[in-house]
Amino acid sequence: MSELIIRRAREADLPDLIAIFAADDKGGHGDTTDETAFEDYLRAFHMIDASGNEQLFAAELDGAIVGTFQILFNRTLTGRGSLSMIIEAVQTKPDMRGRGIGAQMIAYAIDEAKRRDCRLIQLTSNLARTDAHRFYERLGFTKSHAGFKMKLK
Repeated sequence: MSELIIRRAREADLPDLIAIFAADDKGGHGDTTDETAFEDYLRAFHMIDASGNEQLFAAELDGAIVGTFQILFNRTLTGRGSLSMIIEAVQTKPDMRGRGIGAQMIAYAIDEAKRRDCRLIQLTSNLARTDAHRFYERLGFTKSHAGFKMKLK
């Protein structure tokens, strides 16, 4: 495999990133490549890009976007005011899974957490994603908490 490049996502990457999210058959996020939804993605991209606590990444291989993930930083009073990282929206193109791309994206995120002196990294994964759960456990994550969500829209 050629060298994978992990970099901050750019506005020009949006069509590829959206296509990756829309191809997700288990997430249930309602992502779509319908052009009428593009402005929603564009608005969100600009908010994420302007934030000091959020970063969106693209994984590029041979000039093509093959994966993405987002990291968020959260400071809390618990843990003596420590900083935590949350990893969100980890996705690899379906035809590129099993090639180590996800592992490289997570390693990149872990390195960034260490660089920022985070106390911990957390992520959630849909209960239907049993393969993803094994993947995260292989990378050193443990199932330590139960997560709860309340959909408002």
